[in-house]
Amino acid sequence: MKRLFAQAYGRVQGVGFRYFVQSAAKKYGLSGWVKNMSDGSVTMEVQGDAPKLDSLFAEIKKGNVFIKVARIDTKSINIVDGDNGFDIKY
Repeated sequence: MKRLFAQAYGRVQGVGFRYFVQSAAKKYGLSGWVKNMSDGSVTMEVQGDAPKLDSLFAEIKKGNVFIKVARIDTKSINIVDGDNGFDIKY
């Protein structure tokens, strides 16, 4: 079990990116949150098993016809006990 903080850059706002991340995180049984930032990037914290985190970030990097992730930076952070669900923060 681990938790990652990530910041995504590229065409990630106004294209359904937060919902895309939320849907994928739920599919993999991960918890955390995702939020748009004023600089045009999107930040998130995601927690779960390492292989599922790898799958999520591979899917995020792939994007879709609207979402184009130019770069995503990640770093390990402390696990949040009792974290469940995956929220979109505003």
